[in-house]
Amino acid sequence: METKVSWKGKLAFQGQTEAGHQILMDVKPDAGGEGKGPSPMELVLVALAGCTAMDIVVIMRKKRVDLHSLNIKVDGERASAHPKYFTKINVTYNFEGKDLREEDIKQAVELSRDKYCSVSAMLKEKAEISYRWNIINI
Repeated sequence: METKVSWKGKLAFQGQTEAGHQILMDVKPDAGGEGKGPSPMELVLVALAGCTAMDIVVIMRKKRVDLHSLNIKVDGERASAHPKYFTKINVTYNFEGKDLREEDIKQAVELSRDKYCSVSAMLKEKAEISYRWNIINI
């Protein structure tokens, strides 16, 4: 896997993945940027949410669960001194579907957390990560 990053002025950088996908990163004006895109640390949280979301959807499909939507909120607390890594991360899943069962949700989250999500595997070395979920049966 490979990525390239090019400086676009001030603190903006254009990232390009091996597959050719592009993303503009920046920081807020009070940090010296122009807020033109997410910061690298925001992208870490996006990566965690995306990684676990993909795991969950695959697991739920295998279980033949009628999942209509999945939304994930991730928030993190950072260390006060440099390198301001995440010390605590909270992951909240919002599941919506038909006849969703608590035990299926719990198993899917645990499998993602403990076995499949490579992003959480890396982050848990430094951060305490909590997982919770809400279930809406429609």
